[in-house]
Amino acid sequence: MTPFPPEYARRYRRKGYWEDRPLVEHYLDAFERYGERVAIIDDTESITYAELAARAATVARALVDMGLRPLDRVVVQLPNTAQFASFYIALQHIGAIPIMALPSHRYREIEQFVRLSGAVALASPATSKDTDFVSIFDRIASAQPSLTLHIVQDAAPESNAVRLEALHEGNPRTSADQVKELRSAIDPEDPAVFQLSGGTTGIPKLIPRSHNDYAYNSKLAVTVCDVRAGDVLLDVLPISHNLPLACPGMQGFLFAGATVAMSATTNAANLFRRIERDRATHVHVVPALLIKLINDGSAADFDLSSMRVIQSGGQRLQPETRARAQRIFANATVQENFGMAEGLIMFVRLDDPLEVRLETVGRPICPDDEVRLVDEVGADVPVGETGELWTRGPYTLRGYFDAAEHNAHAFSPDGFYMSGDLMWQHPSGNYVVAGRRKDLINRGGEKISAEEIENLLLSHPAVLNAACVPVDDDVLGERMCACLVLRQGSSVTLEDVIVHLQAFELARHKLPEYLRIYPEFPLSPVGKVSKKQLVADLREQPPRR
Repeated sequence: MTPFPPEYARRYRRKGYWEDRPLVEHYLDAFERYGERVAIIDDTESITYAELAARAATVARALVDMGLRPLDRVVVQLPNTAQFASFYIALQHIGAIPIMALPSHRYREIEQFVRLSGAVALASPATSKDTDFVSIFDRIASAQPSLTLHIVQDAAPESNAVRLEALHEGNPRTSADQVKELRSAIDPEDPAVFQLSGGTTGIPKLIPRSHNDYAYNSKLAVTVCDVRAGDVLLDVLPISHNLPLACPGMQGFLFAGATVAMSATTNAANLFRRIERDRATHVHVVPALLIKLINDGSAADFDLSSMRVIQSGGQRLQPETRARAQRIFANATVQENFGMAEGLIMFVRLDDPLEVRLETVGRPICPDDEVRLVDEVGADVPVGETGELWTRGPYTLRGYFDAAEHNAHAFSPDGFYMSGDLMWQHPSGNYVVAGRRKDLINRGGEKISAEEIENLLLSHPAVLNAACVPVDDDVLGERMCACLVLRQGSSVTLEDVIVHLQAFELARHKLPEYLRIYPEFPLSPVGKVSKKQLVADLREQPPRR
């Protein structure tokens, strides 16, 4: 862990940003205050705050029975259901640290998370589409001795795995007082959660979010999103993402006494049905999902009038998409945001002038969010000019977990996180995204490391050189094109490339969707592959699938 310098920690405490309490105590406050209100609705049940409190407490006791203790790392890869909420809060009860894996992650990614963190447990579905997570666990555990416990949702009743459903039942041996004793030992500056970076190398960095900063993150986000008593958040993006979990997400809405409606599917008709049934007032989306919803003809069959705030993040929202969304959701305002798992969140304010809401991604939510836009030598650029975003503040990390070498390049000597995002400041004081310096492809909000895929492509016997670049896409923003130089006499198809990559068992969203063969790559003046020229070529002659 890279700690906050003492003078900054004192400032954040003095201003009330950090409360020096374990994250779970904020949940316990809400449970006591809002006991009979509905906390969570999923596809099969509705539970109150009091019921969620009881379930989380029972699961926490069961986890201690199985040997989990404070600071143990647990890879969590669960779908959007009420059981995610009770399990996540149970981990917070005992000070264990969830590593927030995505549903699309497979053997390659999960093995990396376990190896980097020394994780002792994996919580996952039994299966998902074509994947057997029990087999993945067994293979990783055989090579990583720290991994000893697999908690499985929807496992067969006769399964030998630890069933997540069973943790919610029975009477664990560990008492509530023993859990309380563990909770009392939690250091609020320790990690409450590990989020994941979209690193350019493809090797994920673990982002430690402390109890202090993550609670503040969620409480502050609620204040700019018009959350009222009786409001309902439809949480449809994968819950492990920072936005649907905590910005304000499930966490912020529960702290505020509102309701979280969990959906494990992005099927448009099902989401419209849930909006009508649950009277959802807020939803988090990425542009690709919003485009899918507004182009689905079944929208007219449902009452969507309860929807009041559509929060869009992950990539820039095009004006036409926003305009059509506000025709489909007649009572809603589209609220754009820019955020990072590393910390900083910017929101367009709901009372910003229309032209500001249309043109910008907002401004920071805390007065002590420090933002610099700098040129290539680290000097601040004038207002209106593009620079790289550097930031520090009370909920932005000071260093990735156990990554000293990387931290030396990712943070300035005075503690600013050098994000790689390019922005300029609008006359209103809000910010506009202009691109990025990092070699990442932003596919529907999921950041793909070009370097990771290139390294895997270079292991193909026919490939002499590889460069992965983005191709503009109206729905996802960007899709990946694999540009290849082949060895003499060789040939490959896109299907060949995909089959080769699938052998590495990586997340499906990382697979290229286009292929372009070059006799040789264009080079920059310093002799590197000119990806700028490759992108220009693909814009001039768009590839075909």
